[in-house]
Amino acid sequence: MAAASGAAQLPPIAASTAGSPPVAPVANQAYHLGAGDKLRITVSNEEEVTGEYEIDSSGNLSLKLLGTIPAAAKTLPELTAAIEAKLRDGYLLNPRVAIDVMNYRPFYVMGEVNTPGSYPYVAGITVLKAIALAGGFTYRAKQSKIELIRANDPSKRIPVDQDTLLLPGDVIQINERFF
Repeated sequence: MAAASGAAQLPPIAASTAGSPPVAPVANQAYHLGAGDKLRITVSNEEEVTGEYEIDSSGNLSLKLLGTIPAAAKTLPELTAAIEAKLRDGYLLNPRVAIDVMNYRPFYVMGEVNTPGSYPYVAGITVLKAIALAGGFTYRAKQSKIELIRANDPSKRIPVDQDTLLLPGDVIQINERFF
């Protein structure tokens, strides 16, 4: 799935309606890159650098000729500017770089689902669809209390409902109910 060059826009997050506080919206928030994102980087008239790259687990891109460039937590325009700056430093006078996100990093479903694990991110995927991908709830699942851990704030668990939209790198936690 390719995103437009420049600032990739993410869908807004639906407010919670199941008695939980609403989740803060992220409409029009620029996408921040992370480990596992696969990018297509095009440098005008420079086939040597143009290609598909993946951000490694340390958050870096290893580009031909340019070496390692930090990419995690940067937006597409910030990474574009960093690559253009490296190209200006001894390679090109006026480099033009375009970056497309080919594949976003996965999201995760944990806890009381039949097949916990990581799943490929698809734009517009909701918590309910993610749970369905994970084989549905187990009989022990507390379906009324679903928690989300955002990739950009892993220290906080957010109560959400099944209509909440996911972002790449999110973790859905389904807790066990007490009988």
